[in-house]
Amino acid sequence: MKRWFVAAVAAAAVGAAGMWLTQRPAQDAQTADAHPIELGRTVYAAHCAFCHGARMEGQPNWRERRPDGRLPAPPHDASGHTWHHSDRQLIEITKRGVAGIVPGYQSDMPAYGDILSESEVQAVIAYIKSGWPEAVRRRQPRDEQGR
Repeated sequence: MKRWFVAAVAAAAVGAAGMWLTQRPAQDAQTADAHPIELGRTVYAAHCAFCHGARMEGQPNWRERRPDGRLPAPPHDASGHTWHHSDRQLIEITKRGVAGIVPGYQSDMPAYGDILSESEVQAVIAYIKSGWPEAVRRRQPRDEQGR
């Protein structure tokens, strides 16, 4: 068989596979390609790491109230409780802040709804989840969309 024919068939197969992969819908934040996770890493570094830690480790003694009655920022790694919430809940907390979800609750968590786009919020959630072990991801509650 001619080399050019083999090369053409291989190129067509690679192109078809690439089209199939890019047209597949993401099933949840874990199946998304690396781009949203990289965007999430950038947004997290700019808006979240100051309080929640560069390695998602949270602030020291995050379970103990400070003298002002507020809790320090919790970790977003597997040692925290972030994974106890569905993606939808995490998105709402990020957009509205804790006080926007629980009226009267005092928290240092600001609302990012007017600062971050929907895709940036979802990318941050994908980035946070990308650091969780598989067992933790399986235990995360699902919302009505299955995320």
